[in-house]
Amino acid sequence: MKAVIYEGFGGPEVINLSEVPRPQPTEGQVLVRVRATSVNRADIIQRQGNYPPPPGESDIPGLELAGVIEKVGPGVRGWQTGDRVMCLAAGGGYAEYAVVYAGHLMRIPETMGFAEAACVSEVYITAYLNIFLIGRFTAGETVLIHGGGGGVNTAGIQLCRTLVSDATIIVTASPAKVDRVRSLGADLVINYRAQDFAAEVKASTDNKGADVILDHIGAAYLASNLKSLAGGGRLIIIGVMGGAAAEVNLAHLLVKRQRIIGSSIRSRPVEEKTRITAAFADKVLPYFADRTIVPEIYRRFDLAKAADAQRAMEQSRHFGKIVLQVRV
Repeated sequence: MKAVIYEGFGGPEVINLSEVPRPQPTEGQVLVRVRATSVNRADIIQRQGNYPPPPGESDIPGLELAGVIEKVGPGVRGWQTGDRVMCLAAGGGYAEYAVVYAGHLMRIPETMGFAEAACVSEVYITAYLNIFLIGRFTAGETVLIHGGGGGVNTAGIQLCRTLVSDATIIVTASPAKVDRVRSLGADLVINYRAQDFAAEVKASTDNKGADVILDHIGAAYLASNLKSLAGGGRLIIIGVMGGAAAEVNLAHLLVKRQRIIGSSIRSRPVEEKTRITAAFADKVLPYFADRTIVPEIYRRFDLAKAADAQRAMEQSRHFGKIVLQVRV
């Protein structure tokens, strides 16, 4: 089968479309004929040598995919050949075929095509897990989401607007994306290049701050995030694009009863990801079926153009998801 591999670590020049053996499902797994996958920031970090797949998982990039079940492995119940599915993957999505755990599958609603379905599993589950299951975001609270044009962030805005009727959504964004983010449902959009987001958050919340913050920047934003965080607030860090090491004033943390939580989906045990996927499917998937939530697709590339797709993400001009279409 054809698959994208990284020939060493580095820039997009290490990306190559190659012939590799087709994987075979083992206990509890299925083989999916991939119709579409999508580009995530983690794919680029892996390409740079800083985000290896968990032991035993595929070196092929790609953390979410959509397609049709080609083969059902031993011990799998409730799924059969021909089912249209979307799913989380620990790797392997940039390929014509991928092996995934049956517990990480979700049925694609009849109202969705493969390209939209390929945008759901990684980013929407990430946003749901961290804002709602971990962050316990609820009615009457304020959430601050950083980087409003990316996949996880656009997903987070949509989920907060759909699942919580009385919530305040604050988002930081680059100047070119402010209007798009606002149209997606944010109550306040902060131009992070021209405004002090901590000051803006405090001013807009009568000095209370945000109850939940979803952050992928890390060290560079830590001090301002803690200034922006309400008493009893939850800061969930899902990335370290701005550095991994920073100092924390523990006394301030104690007095305000704040929590700093690190979170990643890829490294979680298979069984835990199964439970998270099931919770998401039960609570959120109906909103995709009735088109209340529609994934934002920025652009579609053929699998052979994976290098161009990753370049597009690195330029940070995209709004929403970048999709790779796979033709089998």
